[in-house]
Amino acid sequence: MIGQIIFLLVTIAAIGLFTYNARKIVRNIKLGKPLDRSDRRADRWATMARVALGQSKMVVRPVPGILHILVYAGFVIINIEVLEIAIDGLFGTHRIFSFLGGFYGFLIGAFEWLALAVWISCAVFLIRRNIVKVKRFWAREMTSWPRSDANYILFAEILLMSAFLLMNSADHKLQLEGATHYLKAGAFPVSSWLSPLLPSSESSLVLLERICWWFHIVGIFAFLNYLPYSKHFHIILAFPNTYFSKLNPKGEFDDMQSVTNEVKAMLDPSFTPVTSAEPVRFGAKDATDLTWKNLMDAYTCTECGRCTSVCPANITGKLLSPRKIMMDTRDRITEIGKNIDKHGKDHRDGKALLDDYILREEIWACTTCNACTDACPVNIDPLNIIVELRRYAVMEESQAAASLNSMFGNIENNGAPWKYSPADRLNWANQ
Repeated sequence: MIGQIIFLLVTIAAIGLFTYNARKIVRNIKLGKPLDRSDRRADRWATMARVALGQSKMVVRPVPGILHILVYAGFVIINIEVLEIAIDGLFGTHRIFSFLGGFYGFLIGAFEWLALAVWISCAVFLIRRNIVKVKRFWAREMTSWPRSDANYILFAEILLMSAFLLMNSADHKLQLEGATHYLKAGAFPVSSWLSPLLPSSESSLVLLERICWWFHIVGIFAFLNYLPYSKHFHIILAFPNTYFSKLNPKGEFDDMQSVTNEVKAMLDPSFTPVTSAEPVRFGAKDATDLTWKNLMDAYTCTECGRCTSVCPANITGKLLSPRKIMMDTRDRITEIGKNIDKHGKDHRDGKALLDDYILREEIWACTTCNACTDACPVNIDPLNIIVELRRYAVMEESQAAASLNSMFGNIENNGAPWKYSPADRLNWANQ
């Protein structure tokens, strides 16, 4: 009973702590401006199934894509066994689902092969990151914490899979020896290889099996509570984020309602726009000026760097990195959330996303080619954030590059980006 009580307390504490931290992230996302993404539900479900569940964009790069699918599928499917572990932990049983007979043996066997696949895939990922040193994992924004974060998760998954296989190996050996409480159940095609390496005494095997059992379940709880502090929260957010993807053509910019209202008021003096108590701001200066979907994008970012690796501005040596845009946005809205927790919702720290986190040189280096949004495995849209920051710089501060100011003047005076009179537009045809 002591073990069951300890297990119950650990379970309640783990779920409670995760819920507490997850609600903070949800709160932070809701600090963003409203945005309606409730249309075309069938298309949204299809997008989520294809991109998040089917991981269709991961396999554009086959080797890491296939390995990631193995890790994802293996880790999720293996943890179906957590249901059995939870029941065993609460009621003091052992392999409660063994009554399924042959099907149970098939499940355990499949879990073991998947565990081996996860173990190997994580080892390959560690080699790619730390020995091969793939370039996109060592960019300037990938400081010590982002690199360590990825390594912690990979090591944790290797340890969890190792504990799972060792637990099964000790269990298998105890079953063969007819130990009390270890009735014959399951098939162990991988862990049986480890049996000759284990101690022969029953007490040592029971101790090893119990240690691995507790390590596996407590490790999963620890992993769960690490997610809100890690880029790996995308394990959860990838599904809603892809569901709420932008379904319009990626190159189509959204109209600014504030500008639309101004135009309508000029064309129709009787037009009365719906006003809010908050002052109208064109574009975005801080993270709270962005939409909730922009902020969800930031928390969903996997920091894989696929966006930055295809960015023409970054490739040619400019300061822009779409991955950094997302990381900076996440860091800023997290900071705002912490300020709210500490000082209240009206606190202002004098900082802003633009200038304090993202430099002007970065946003003006963007060519708006959409390569980053196309490359993202979970349909994140860094371009939208860049455009909103640009809108603020231009429409609120009248700060833009000289070449752009010249173009704006030409459009205002000539109706075209060029300095020629509209009457001369067709002169080229006479050449």
